[in-house]
Amino acid sequence: MESMEALFGSNVFNDAVMQQHLPKDIYKALKKTIDDGRHLDPAIAGAVAHAMKEWAIGKGVTHYTHWFQPLSGITAEKHEAFITPVEGGRVIESFSGSELVRGESDASSFPSGGLRSTFEARGYTAWDPTSYAFIKDGVLCIPTAFCSYGSEALDKKTPLLRSMEALSRQAVRVLKLFGREVRRVIPTVGPEQEYFLVDKQAWMRRKDLIFTGRTLFGARPPKGQELDDHYYGAIKPRVQAFMTELDRELWKLGILAKTEHNEVAPAQHEMAPVYTIVNLAADHNQLTMEMMKKIADRHGLVCLLAEKPFAGVNGSGKHNNWSMTANGDNLLEPGDSPYDSAQFLLFLVAVIKAVDEHQDLLRVSVATAGNDHRLGANEAPPAIISMFLGDELTAILQAIETGAAYEGHEVQEMAIGVHVLPKFPKDNTDRNRTSPFAFTGNKFEFRSLGASASIADCNVVINTSVAESLRQYADVLETADDFNTALHDLIVREIRAHKRIIFNGNGYSAAWVQEAKQRGLLNLPTAVDAIPCLIAPENVALFERHKVLSEAELRARYEIQLEVYCKETGIEAETMLSMARREILPAVLKAVGDMARSAKAVKDYSPVFSTLPQEKLLARMTLGAGRLSDGIDSLNSAVISIPQAADALHKARYMRDTVLPAMETLRAAADELETVMDAHDWPFPTYAELLFNV
Repeated sequence: MESMEALFGSNVFNDAVMQQHLPKDIYKALKKTIDDGRHLDPAIAGAVAHAMKEWAIGKGVTHYTHWFQPLSGITAEKHEAFITPVEGGRVIESFSGSELVRGESDASSFPSGGLRSTFEARGYTAWDPTSYAFIKDGVLCIPTAFCSYGSEALDKKTPLLRSMEALSRQAVRVLKLFGREVRRVIPTVGPEQEYFLVDKQAWMRRKDLIFTGRTLFGARPPKGQELDDHYYGAIKPRVQAFMTELDRELWKLGILAKTEHNEVAPAQHEMAPVYTIVNLAADHNQLTMEMMKKIADRHGLVCLLAEKPFAGVNGSGKHNNWSMTANGDNLLEPGDSPYDSAQFLLFLVAVIKAVDEHQDLLRVSVATAGNDHRLGANEAPPAIISMFLGDELTAILQAIETGAAYEGHEVQEMAIGVHVLPKFPKDNTDRNRTSPFAFTGNKFEFRSLGASASIADCNVVINTSVAESLRQYADVLETADDFNTALHDLIVREIRAHKRIIFNGNGYSAAWVQEAKQRGLLNLPTAVDAIPCLIAPENVALFERHKVLSEAELRARYEIQLEVYCKETGIEAETMLSMARREILPAVLKAVGDMARSAKAVKDYSPVFSTLPQEKLLARMTLGAGRLSDGIDSLNSAVISIPQAADALHKARYMRDTVLPAMETLRAAADELETVMDAHDWPFPTYAELLFNV
């Protein structure tokens, strides 16, 4: 069996491979580009392209692709062969520096939110040297950014890279004030990925799973997750075989797959990697989702990444564990000295300020039609953004705010003249699964992402909003006469200004909704409520100030998010109508006829025999069939009346306020019928078959 060390990264053009295949001067120049986040020197591109091609060909590769992440939320690739014609009807294998650095694609065929028109088709891919090239399915994949002819970002990666630069620029300013000379501050992320596995044969009989990724019909089974017996339970052999192959394929791609276990809901599981630099983590997570689907298919399974594939049990999220590092040091780790703790506190309050002031953007970054079904229950955080710090850290901040001595462990005086715990122990607090944004020792866990989401969106918001906090802090502290006094006053002032966002209680309680309102926190319950915040003037100013997204790019994303919301909801409505009309209603009417014939046969045989059981069931099915038919008519009417010429927001509101309620009514009628009909007469697999048949 191949050793772990030999297997890991074997399909990646990583640092060790570059060092082996590149001339020393070229390697050093490329390494400096990657480490410092600088622009690539075009002079070295040719040498890198040649080495990359030779390495790939040595592994049997014949094609390359610029692998990018368009605004569709998935990945895209166009394969090109290493083939160039020469005289004599022959060909050679070649790959130039220009082919490595830049490619061209049809930008009008990807979501652009009006940035591109059909007659403005050009789009360009640009190599991201900070993310290693890799071999997937026998093709050399080169991670790239994707932009238009006019340089507008048409992808997820470009604004992510810009936000990383913005955060680094401001964090370096702040660290310099603490006497630390660093060239670059790097945001890091470890995204935990939840997912469901269902039997492929059962999946193929469910049009809703095929077309939408989630069940649009389905009564709750007798047993769900009530006994908590699936969580961390023994992994079934079929699932273990899938996980084993998934690990091997991810390790080949240099993805640090670390943890795997059964999740709370039946048929639900989780994979968690070790954290890494955020743009690399975004690439890795997209690859992880792709490999999950491919490998599941090899095992006769289907991997569901919808946020709420089954009603009544846990949905699937993606927990975004975010932090910052400088020269390998975690800036959200307090450190051993009082001065290090002062630095930690400043970065901590910078994050608190960012979350408080930009609650709307954090909510927008996870706003989808699918996530609306997940947020607010079953271990998914509520739509109201708040932060969990734990009792001890909250008490420390309260002590700083009031000027009182903190009566905790190892009380010492910090450099800013506050009696406080100098080193905050990692994981010394309980976890809060109802908190959207929780401090977990040396990082923040943003729990609101849906399972299918790109992590790029929320990390663009986190990076940019924290960069803004640090920018304001640096402006104050750089001009201060006495740094320690100014630092102390700034921290105290920021705690007082933003403590409303800190909430360590139960985010599901009705009391929290009222308390949050009194605190002045935003409550944006649906994606349609949240998405318009993306183009609020203050948010446009924020992104433009840090050169992360222009107003045009923001408006494009606003249009795309609303358009996707409408299209996804529309597909679900059409799928429901098709299933109800062509599968459920015919099955119910046939069952009604069979039951009526059964009752008549009993009466014909002997009038003394009771047909009361048949009559009761017949009445329930007949009434249910009527409600189902009415539900079909109501949903059909709602779909027919979808405004086609309206602006995107008006249409999205119609889908939310009219189409979705009609879908819920139709589902309720169908689910009630499922509970009274003969199991053999129901036209597709039930929840019991889907959740307990792997």
